[in-house]
Amino acid sequence: MKIKGLWWKLLTIVLLLYTLLGGLVMDVPRLVILNETVRNLYFHVPMWFGMVIMLGVSVYYSIRYLKEPLTKFDNNAVEFANAGILFGILGMVSGMIWAKFTWGAYWSGDPKQNAAAVGLLIYFAYAILRGVFEDEQQRGRISAVYNIFAYAAFIPLIYVLPRLTDSLHPGNGGNPGFNAYDLDSKLRMVFYPAVIAWTMLGVWIVNLRVRFRVIQAANTEKMLEKNSSY
Repeated sequence: MKIKGLWWKLLTIVLLLYTLLGGLVMDVPRLVILNETVRNLYFHVPMWFGMVIMLGVSVYYSIRYLKEPLTKFDNNAVEFANAGILFGILGMVSGMIWAKFTWGAYWSGDPKQNAAAVGLLIYFAYAILRGVFEDEQQRGRISAVYNIFAYAAFIPLIYVLPRLTDSLHPGNGGNPGFNAYDLDSKLRMVFYPAVIAWTMLGVWIVNLRVRFRVIQAANTEKMLEKNSSY
């Protein structure tokens, strides 16, 4: 995915700064148990939103690669997946910190936590799988198929299964989601821009990584041509 122009990068920086300032400085409602930790709503939740979007776009490019095996589609698929994994790790860590202050432990074996951990392991396997094959076409096809099935398993794992059992996590196991009890508009003023900001940051990272892959491939090709000329 290539987005032209400087405007979206400047917008990303502005929204990220707004998110950071809002998360650290702006007033937040004093909710029971959560108290000041509700500020993590601007980081933990948007990162997971960004993760789902990144992984979804990765699947889109995997499907395109299976239809038309071009390197650019494979590059986009793997880098969107990598960005999704990065956001997943950051979301997991920020969630553990939040859980320590609200649930009393970094890891309590909550169904949502367990499902998220399993989901990340599925995508760690995707990253490892790509390193197994040396042939570019074979690696692209097999990893594309795995990526599609991984996403199909990941979404029910983190959004459906935790809702079917008891859970401490908001919106799961009978617990109300944030929208059910935080009617303070101050949270929404920062939360929605934060979702856009973290997602756009992910796209920016992908753009840089894809460009790096293209340059790396071009340099490798030049070296091979140079060596073959001797």
